[in-house]
Amino acid sequence: MKKNKLIILQLLLMITMVEFLGCVPEQGCNCNNEWIDLFNGKDLTGWTPKVTGYRVNENPRNLFRVEDCILKVSYDKYDKFSGQFGHLFYNEKFSHYILRVEYRFVGQQLPMGPSWAFKNSGIMIHSQSPQSMRIDQDFPVSIEVQMLGGDGTNPRSTGNLCTPGTNVVMNGKLVTDHCISSTSPTYHGDQWVTMEVEVHGNELIKHIVNGEVVMQYTQPQFDEKDPDALMLIDKQGLMLSEGFICLQAESHPVEFRKVQIILLNE
Repeated sequence: MKKNKLIILQLLLMITMVEFLGCVPEQGCNCNNEWIDLFNGKDLTGWTPKVTGYRVNENPRNLFRVEDCILKVSYDKYDKFSGQFGHLFYNEKFSHYILRVEYRFVGQQLPMGPSWAFKNSGIMIHSQSPQSMRIDQDFPVSIEVQMLGGDGTNPRSTGNLCTPGTNVVMNGKLVTDHCISSTSPTYHGDQWVTMEVEVHGNELIKHIVNGEVVMQYTQPQFDEKDPDALMLIDKQGLMLSEGFICLQAESHPVEFRKVQIILLNE
């Protein structure tokens, strides 16, 4: 009897771990892998910046930097915002994985930054490469897991979906709206928030905020009406099943203290 109880407890523990990681056994997840650090806490090794108006690998005025073990988006060397949208790309493509990012918004938005960019950043997944972007292209063709901070008063969800040059399917229907709000609560101030993205290639994608699933959708794909996406369709086909991961700079300072991934064997 004691042995049976022990086996039951072990099974319950395994199920709990699977649920925590967002893995579903029927989907073929390998949940035994450990988190891999994509950010080493020291420098930008393994990452490539692309800022609007600048060539790949240029990091104007040290927009992306590492200080005190924190990866920072900082506009402190800028007088005003004049379209310097930035993206920091990890130098490897991924398809099936769980990504974990711990972030927070700090300081004040750069003067002349667009109102919608207040406490606004994002994790771009299934993204085109920085090398394939036009020099004056503001956003890579990708799926954006949008991160928003509250203003101290009004509700403002995070873990939203935005679709620069892309579309997804929700509830069996193609969704062409540019941004869709999640069901997450609002996070005011400069508190750290944990964002996880569970990605199953061209199938299921989940947004998870502080352990709660706040959005999910399927069949990410290029938008055939977007000129940048059309160039990629010619090479890759319509459906998106893999791509690069990048972190976004949109005129408000933001900090990242963890960027980790678990690869799923599916």
